[in-house]
Amino acid sequence: MPCERKPMRYGHSEGHTEVCFDDSGKFIVTCGNDGDVRIWEGLDDDDPKFITVGEKAYSLALKNGKLVTASSNNTVQIHTFPDGDPDGILTRFTTNATHVTFNSSGSRVAAGSSDFMVKVVEVSDSSQQKTLRGHEAPVLSVTFDPKDDFLASASCDGSVVVWNIEEQSQLISWPLLQKTNDVSNAKSLCRLAWQPATAKFLAVPVETKVHLYERGTWDHVSTLSDDLQTQLINVVAWSPCGRFLAAGSVGGSLTVWDVNSKLCVERQKHEKGFTVCGLAWNPSGSQVAYTDTEGCLGLLDGLSTSTSTKQAPTKKTAKEYDDLFDDDDDDRLMDEGLSDTNSPVKKPVAGGDDDDDDDDFLVPATGRVRNRGAILDDENSLDTGSLKVGWDKFRDDEDSSAAAPAAPPLVPLRPVYEGPRPSAPQKAFQPGSTPAHLTHRFMMWNSVGIVRGYNDEQDNAIDVEFHDTAVHHAMHLTNSLGHTVADLSQEAVLLACPSTDELASKLQCFHFSSWDTNKEWMVDLPPGEDVRALCLGQGWAAVATSALMLRLFSIGGVQKEIFSLPGNVVCMVGHGEQLLIVYHRAPGFDGEQALGVQLLQIGGRKKQLMNGEPLPLSHKSHLSWLGFTAEGTPCYVDSDGVVRMLNRGLGNTWTPVCNTRETCKSKSDHYWVVGIHENPQQLRCIPCKGSRYPPTLPRPAVAILPFKLPLCQTSTEKGLMEEQYWRSVLFHNHFSFLSSSGYEVDEDGRTQSQKEQQELLMKMFALSCKLEREFRCVELAELMTQNVVTLAIRYASRSRRMVLAQRLSEIALEKANQIQEEEPEEQEEEPEYAAVRRPSGYEVTGGRQGNRRQQEEEEERVQELGDEEEEDAPETEEEAETRKRVNPFVKEAASPVTPSLTPIGKVGRANPFKVLGSGKPSSSSAQPRVTNILDNMTSSRKSSQLSGSAGKPNKGPVLKPLAPRAKAKTQSTLLQMTKKKTQEITQPAAEQQKPAEAPPPASPADNTENKRLLPKTGFQFWLEENRKSITADHPDLEETDVIKEAMGRFRTLSAEERLSWTERAKGQTGEADLKKRKRAGGGGGGGNEHGQAEADENSAKKKKCLDPSAKLSAFAFNKN
Repeated sequence: MPCERKPMRYGHSEGHTEVCFDDSGKFIVTCGNDGDVRIWEGLDDDDPKFITVGEKAYSLALKNGKLVTASSNNTVQIHTFPDGDPDGILTRFTTNATHVTFNSSGSRVAAGSSDFMVKVVEVSDSSQQKTLRGHEAPVLSVTFDPKDDFLASASCDGSVVVWNIEEQSQLISWPLLQKTNDVSNAKSLCRLAWQPATAKFLAVPVETKVHLYERGTWDHVSTLSDDLQTQLINVVAWSPCGRFLAAGSVGGSLTVWDVNSKLCVERQKHEKGFTVCGLAWNPSGSQVAYTDTEGCLGLLDGLSTSTSTKQAPTKKTAKEYDDLFDDDDDDRLMDEGLSDTNSPVKKPVAGGDDDDDDDDFLVPATGRVRNRGAILDDENSLDTGSLKVGWDKFRDDEDSSAAAPAAPPLVPLRPVYEGPRPSAPQKAFQPGSTPAHLTHRFMMWNSVGIVRGYNDEQDNAIDVEFHDTAVHHAMHLTNSLGHTVADLSQEAVLLACPSTDELASKLQCFHFSSWDTNKEWMVDLPPGEDVRALCLGQGWAAVATSALMLRLFSIGGVQKEIFSLPGNVVCMVGHGEQLLIVYHRAPGFDGEQALGVQLLQIGGRKKQLMNGEPLPLSHKSHLSWLGFTAEGTPCYVDSDGVVRMLNRGLGNTWTPVCNTRETCKSKSDHYWVVGIHENPQQLRCIPCKGSRYPPTLPRPAVAILPFKLPLCQTSTEKGLMEEQYWRSVLFHNHFSFLSSSGYEVDEDGRTQSQKEQQELLMKMFALSCKLEREFRCVELAELMTQNVVTLAIRYASRSRRMVLAQRLSEIALEKANQIQEEEPEEQEEEPEYAAVRRPSGYEVTGGRQGNRRQQEEEEERVQELGDEEEEDAPETEEEAETRKRVNPFVKEAASPVTPSLTPIGKVGRANPFKVLGSGKPSSSSAQPRVTNILDNMTSSRKSSQLSGSAGKPNKGPVLKPLAPRAKAKTQSTLLQMTKKKTQEITQPAAEQQKPAEAPPPASPADNTENKRLLPKTGFQFWLEENRKSITADHPDLEETDVIKEAMGRFRTLSAEERLSWTERAKGQTGEADLKKRKRAGGGGGGGNEHGQAEADENSAKKKKCLDPSAKLSAFAFNKN
């Protein structure tokens, strides 16, 4: 008996809750700890009617339009149903009643109480009462014999008693239960149930089993049990036919037995494992409603309770259609809310005594004959619920025997269909609206304002309210035409009503932004065509109709294009020039919806951006909201709470960006989305407790949820940064879309987003370095801009990862070449956009001056980052520049590692990737110098003036890097590696790493070991000579400012003068070497100086900022 477990609904406050159906099976009625009785038209009823009966309602019973409740004021009250008017008090107790029930005819009510008494009262005359005394503890439950002779009751004294009602005496008592002092402490409520119709058995839940006692003899004839049933059974209920018994347990398991075969035919589990305390069968037998101790209501749907396989020939086709979609999916799992009973073994159809084995026609052990037949052609789609009614409509009245007669064999007339079942197609809806059946509802809630509809006895009106009253003041419109759909924009309010027998479907527009006096227009649709969905854009309105047509209008009422839709529309939205339509592209199966999406641009340049692609939804969900972000990116939300956004950077795919269910406390809570912003990243929605949408009053508060891409392992540092990076990339795609569509974009925002992305890449790069994942480092570098790759090279070389640094330098060269190829093309194509920022970090001289400030800032941050790791990188750039060492990656000096860039700019500047000194000796030694490209990654800018003038004059323009700030130059350092690790010296340059009061650099005779390795540059030599004049001119300058001023002055010298200073520096180096040789025999001096070097380094370290961001492991950009 496979069935579907529907999601639980929040019904009452926490505590004991009971449920029953009305006689027709149309309403579910519940009562709970909040003192309310709620009348549900179905599990999906979000606005149930309620009757307040007291502070608490302990029990309820319903029959013949009379609702009886046991409430906390010690009374048993009666109300009319469904109106809920009070109809007097039936009886009173000295304490609260615990359980009430009707007899089969509805003429009598029995009630048990905590004062140990049971009363039987005539409904028509409450003075006719019978009191049954004999229990020694509070009464747990009562039930009438269907023939109205006996009454059974269970009590906390551990006994189950059968009473003779007329004689008010005990017939028999069974000591079956555990004794307790109160109902609240009882392990089980022990809700007894008498078999309807035949009245043959009394079912008594005893621990994990159900005992069946035979009426009349009162013998214990059988026990219903299940190996998987390990929890105490709390409540039992018979199916209307009397063949099946359902039981709900303390741990939330729900079990259904076939009493004839004593087999368990259905097992389900409460979705949260709460105690089931109420259970009721629908009179049709196809559903079981249940409630739990948390106040929630649930439903098992699609139960088949056939008792007879006979059928009238006239009903044959309907019967076969019902069987067409027999539940065969028995192997699906319990956690999907479906039956976990494995396909039962086939057995011959048999009578009650198993003596009728003439035919061998096989049926499942659940007793349901597999008879599938004709597929009926029906233009209207049926809800799957209607396919599950089964045999119930056609069952015969029971005779006194509980056993079913044998079934004659039914041979299918047509081929058997074993496939999946079609799901009911989702109806058209307006995003941002609540259901149309509500008297007070939201017709539209969007980023512009709110449209509310009122349709009650007093008023049928529409209120329009704007979030920003500068757009327009609030409007009150009479709704004489009965409009049901609405949309609102900065220009107009658009309304539409369905057609009636006399009137056509109408479209009405209030164009409040019009500059003329006639601000309203109306259009009648052709006969037989109804408005299904509508939306407003910038200067246009669109209407989708029942004739699969889409009609476009101008905002002033001019009819424009018209085209056909591929399927029935579900909903549509507009934003600017974009129109997004979602429709049914095919029937869905097994609860899925098959939706298609079209995205059109309908402004000046009309084009179709998406053409009928499938819309991805969560498993077994439907679309619940569709819209655009404030920046114009399409997004939607499904009924599982998953928010998806169009990723224009990945070929118009849909990326999940948030799951609202993750922040819901209860399964019945939802978030009702009203708007999405990409910058700042905000999901604006309304929390709905126990419902899918909010009430109009009181005015709901809007909450803001964050976005989170469902990447793996976002709890780790790596996963978190990956999620942040890709989310930043996705949420800033709109910049390129808007600029390509001709809109102005916020350049600051775009710059900020790129900076944010590059910072995250750099942090991930540092983390990968720390974890020794060098291949991953290279993959990350591919995503970086060329400027940040330079920083990554510096970081890699400081971390002593020279192989990685070499690979990164190749990537940097590729990126530089790429920029060089792209820029001339862009200059030819877009001469007017001279100031567009390039992500390259380079500037073409003579144009794009606006980028200099931002570029300098970025370079300075890069340099500061380098400064943060001075502990690991002791040597200065100037010293590194002229240092002689062998590069293990370069074959020969004559063949430089990196070719120079093709010149582009107008002023000669050096290529930062060109090997310094390749092709000419850079020192006085006879051997040609072998250079490592890594030594020059950062220093090339400093030596650019020298190499530019000393080498051949560059013909034509070149690509020039922007000049960084001087401070950054002096602070940045490179870790240089010698051939042997033992030779590494950790002496920082005093003039660069000590504060202003530090003395000038040591004389050439000091620090001999250092001096041998690191000769001075021409600039350092010039600075020593001219320091006094600079400090005299500017006495209040800090050390770094002195160096900055010095660099400015040094640059103003002519090329010849600078060259001469460099030559003098080389000469000085020779003298230093000579002095060193003379002092080599002295001994002891070197060690002393080395100790001084360490002391200098320590003092420099202490003076550095100690915040965690400055550490190599927590490597990050230092925010100014």
